[in-house]
Amino acid sequence: MNHATLTRWTLPLIFLAVLTACNKPTAPVTALEITTGTSCSLDGMTLADFPGPKAQIHYVTGEPDYFCDTVEMFSSYLNPEQKKRITGIFTQDMGKANWEKPQGNWVDAKQAFYVLGSKKTGSMGPTLAAFTRQQDADNFAKEFGGKVLPFDKVTSDMVDLTGGVVHDEHM
Repeated sequence: MNHATLTRWTLPLIFLAVLTACNKPTAPVTALEITTGTSCSLDGMTLADFPGPKAQIHYVTGEPDYFCDTVEMFSSYLNPEQKKRITGIFTQDMGKANWEKPQGNWVDAKQAFYVLGSKKTGSMGPTLAAFTRQQDADNFAKEFGGKVLPFDKVTSDMVDLTGGVVHDEHM
């Protein structure tokens, strides 16, 4: 094979290899269980020490960010400091998890229903309680107050960590 023939076939083969690598299917991302040492990516608080739903965001670039509260998760998701490609976002189903010591029961956060403005508090004070089933969210809202919202109806002003709607001056 001469140099011209080799060059003629080299570039298409490289292009095909790159294209194949880019389209390689990835394994589905699953939530990781928190341990006694898992800390919040924003403030370093130990997640297991506080009540209410926890959250985690997974990125294509590596380790997930953990959050001791859904307010922090939404704030990071809706107002990211850096744009990162998200591969998974999870929270705990409070229809199944114990509010005071939530373990497991991870669900796709984008499929959950949230109760904003209830009397129940999380690690940062007011929080958004997460539920897989809308009926569980409705029942929670009837018992503890608040408004039920799907993931895509939660806005950045609802999760303002600098004193927005859910800010509690008495923490």
